[in-house]
Amino acid sequence: MKELIDNAGAPQRPVLAVFDFDGTLTRHDSFVPFLKFAFGKREFNRRLLRLALPSLRFVARRMSRDELKAQLIRTFLSGVKLEWLKQQATSYCAQAWPRLMRPSGLLAIEAELKSGAVVTLCSASPALVLQPFAERLGINLIGTELEVVDGVLTGHITGDNCRCANKVIRLEAVYGSLLQYRIRAWGDTRGDHELLAAAEDAHWRHFHPLWRRGRLRVSNGRNPGVRDAQADLHEARTSERPMNTDDQQGA
Repeated sequence: MKELIDNAGAPQRPVLAVFDFDGTLTRHDSFVPFLKFAFGKREFNRRLLRLALPSLRFVARRMSRDELKAQLIRTFLSGVKLEWLKQQATSYCAQAWPRLMRPSGLLAIEAELKSGAVVTLCSASPALVLQPFAERLGINLIGTELEVVDGVLTGHITGDNCRCANKVIRLEAVYGSLLQYRIRAWGDTRGDHELLAAAEDAHWRHFHPLWRRGRLRVSNGRNPGVRDAQADLHEARTSERPMNTDDQQGA
């Protein structure tokens, strides 16, 4: 097969289209509403009370976003059977889809697929919860992994929360060096800055109403304009300790 050549005479790279999920393709967060759906209003509220103190510590900046999320997962998913969670995720996808998903986002995914791009979700939400959405969209999925032992969730995360620099690291673990692709990325919060900085075509709150979009202040060598995002990514790649994502925006 002849190699595709671009206008500059260099081999044309395949396109990797990466979509954040919550807030980008959806109108709002999906994980907490999923927990309410799965456990029912009464049990959801009962468990939520256990998170009052951790939430106050987070607001006071005495607990990171990753630590609060870990506490949320322990509170709701410790001891939960894997098959039950999968069934709830499938039911939630069917029930929530019409009101949750942004039509313009769905059209964008359809266009990327038709163009021949490799398309994937890359989300901080648990992959187990998003799997039915990815299957319905017909695209790949990278998300936060939950630990499962003998068919039961332990309430712990496997690896790191898939946000900030870890989104790029997870993409590289699956697809190899991102330099071999033309990266197109869509995101809407601080947790997507490193992903957008790694992209040549970065779309910030692209499916939001115009008045909510604001301006993206990130850059790198490919997409001129975020110093901090690249510095955080380098630190996460080289440090032996997981990076601390103690910010107040996005997931």
